[in-house]
Amino acid sequence: MDVLKIAAFSDDNTGGNPAGVLIGDTLPEADEMQRIAAEVGFSETAFATREGDNWRVRYFSPESEVPFCGHATIALGAALVRQFGDGTFPLILNQANITVEGFRDGANIAAALQSPPTRSKPASPELVAEALALFGYSATDLDPAIAPALIHGGADHLVLALKSREALSAMRYDLKAGQVLMRREGLVTILLAHAETPRLFHTRNPFASGGVYEDPATGASTAAFAGYLRDLGWPHGGAIDVVQGEDMGMRSRLQAQIGPEIGGSIRVSGTARMMDEA
Repeated sequence: MDVLKIAAFSDDNTGGNPAGVLIGDTLPEADEMQRIAAEVGFSETAFATREGDNWRVRYFSPESEVPFCGHATIALGAALVRQFGDGTFPLILNQANITVEGFRDGANIAAALQSPPTRSKPASPELVAEALALFGYSATDLDPAIAPALIHGGADHLVLALKSREALSAMRYDLKAGQVLMRREGLVTILLAHAETPRLFHTRNPFASGGVYEDPATGASTAAFAGYLRDLGWPHGGAIDVVQGEDMGMRSRLQAQIGPEIGGSIRVSGTARMMDEA
């Protein structure tokens, strides 16, 4: 079985977050999926097999299985469009059922996922202090309009909103220390965000829990963050645009459409480019 290499949430024909996609007649055993994901070396690889009218999907980082991965879902949508044509594909994840829709858009493929339900709650002062120390930030670096929170949109994340773009660019941390913190707290990632405008955000996404220093585009945390903004009553106007990966030289673009229902699914969309065909 060949692993496709697809960059999700690309910025035209560049950037995006590389994901592996393996579509097979059956899913390999968990230890084999873990081995393949480590060999591919991307932050996540999606494994999918047809179950009736649905697709059973599991996601693995190089070091662990994760419950949901947005960019790998977008990549999977692109792979399914390439194989079966434009359409909406129902996905069965470990903990939720979602969909991914895809259609050809010139040389690339546009795709949109409907996230699992979202939720948020305040982060404890102790966790916030430890996370700030990890990145070398202080409380004065935080944006008071978006309080630190534990957010969920298929996976658990901590969000820290920063007042300045300069602080976001300066993000540094020790991978092992970040891994200990994230795994202890059950966090898949920590999302660092800066609001340029109420509808345009710049983000960075350390993914130490999976052995990855930083993700250039993260649909799961974007969905969770959009749900949190809705919880806050943020003036999002129904959608936000997110630029991620710019500080890594892998500029990526994501859009999240935000419905009015508290806890409802978030639609996260972007384009995907086939890396093997670049």
